[in-house]
Amino acid sequence: MKITEHIHALKIPFKVRVCPEIEVDRFVYVYVICGEKIWLIDTGVAGSAKIIFDYIESIGRSPKEIESIFLTHCHPDHIGSAKSIKEFCNCSVFIHELEKPWTQDVALQYRERPVPGFNLLVEGSVIVEDTLEDKDNVILDEILTLKIFHTPGHSAGSISYFLEQDNALFCGDAVLSSGQMPIFDNIAACINSMKIIKQIKNTEILLSSWDDPHNKENILNVLEDSIKYLAKINETIEELSVKKDASDSTEFCKQVINKLGLPAAMENSLVARSFQSVLTKK
Repeated sequence: MKITEHIHALKIPFKVRVCPEIEVDRFVYVYVICGEKIWLIDTGVAGSAKIIFDYIESIGRSPKEIESIFLTHCHPDHIGSAKSIKEFCNCSVFIHELEKPWTQDVALQYRERPVPGFNLLVEGSVIVEDTLEDKDNVILDEILTLKIFHTPGHSAGSISYFLEQDNALFCGDAVLSSGQMPIFDNIAACINSMKIIKQIKNTEILLSSWDDPHNKENILNVLEDSIKYLAKINETIEELSVKKDASDSTEFCKQVINKLGLPAAMENSLVARSFQSVLTKK
């Protein structure tokens, strides 16, 4: 789907096996930036390379034109196909310094953050050519430039990319819209990142990984909704932790999900880990 003169969005469906009997339908967006060369924002899950390459060919370009992969963070649905894309295109990979260890050693990532079905979502470890920091500017070609914003919370090294020429912000999983699966490392940092994103001037298109593109007219509402949702999650966890025993993370997760009115399918180890992070930072 063409978003602007330079940006194309690919909505890639996949499934997460939360247990042997249950699979949860998910999707993730991968963004293709076209200029003198081609650049990717994230790579989707394992097996997404064919979808990406087929789309690039459908718009009259070649996958071999991919010069760099810019990762918003290192979770499986973002780095899943980076290995095969890098090998095929001989392209560079960029990410925040804090995300580099888990990108270059996915076995380490799985040990420290065991995601259900992890090995089905990620093709393998990927070498990172260079790391990016807050306020960096990356010149893509004579016309296109990416500005980097550190927007942690979902993960410690989550970054957002602002394509100045199209006034478009690629925010990865930084924006957690109401009703979405609540996965984060630091809920206070998540809320602060919403404030950072609100202050980025001239944003006319918000391009998230978990949500459809938003235009200028409703970006502010989306960000305010995210802040309210995160605040409600935080309030619910703190309220229940006073009334209930939170030592059993699985049971506590069920209680919070139920109180928030979210689907029972969201009861999983990652969400439980997110809720526990709120308690450990009190």
